[in-house]
Amino acid sequence: MHCPYCSTEETKVIDSRLTNDGGEVRRRRECLNCHERFTTYERSELSYPSVKKNDGSLVEFSEAKLRTGIMRALEKRSVDIEGVDAAVTRILQKLLACSDREVESKQIGEWVIEELALIDDVAYVRFASVYRRFQDLDAFQQELDLLKRKRKKKESSISIVKAGKHS
Repeated sequence: MHCPYCSTEETKVIDSRLTNDGGEVRRRRECLNCHERFTTYERSELSYPSVKKNDGSLVEFSEAKLRTGIMRALEKRSVDIEGVDAAVTRILQKLLACSDREVESKQIGEWVIEELALIDDVAYVRFASVYRRFQDLDAFQQELDLLKRKRKKKESSISIVKAGKHS
């Protein structure tokens, strides 16, 4: 590893820690020449499937585009960035678990919608309204009703679990 300050190749690792749910290693290094310290990150280079767009074309998967889409839906919402990172990580894991060389863009969109439903209701509706291209107010209302049913189901299952712990 070259020192970013003096370009010397001689550096030593001072500290190593797992980050990003174990997907990365963060290393603090010190240059043996100029004694400056710096941080490096190491992660596996993985091969994601290609994304098949609606028009049939294939494009390379982009984690940056995935994150940008999620962040756009969350714009002006107070959301914990760790929750966003965890959602992106879960979607990446689903992509890696695909045995196919191609994945439909629709499938990725559905995974994003599922994750946004866990993070923020407003972001979920924002993304779903653009992604599913609601044509009228009725389609929008159906999506809101679906979200409400999911919330009630989730709340009732949490209540059951809490009640079981007190027994």
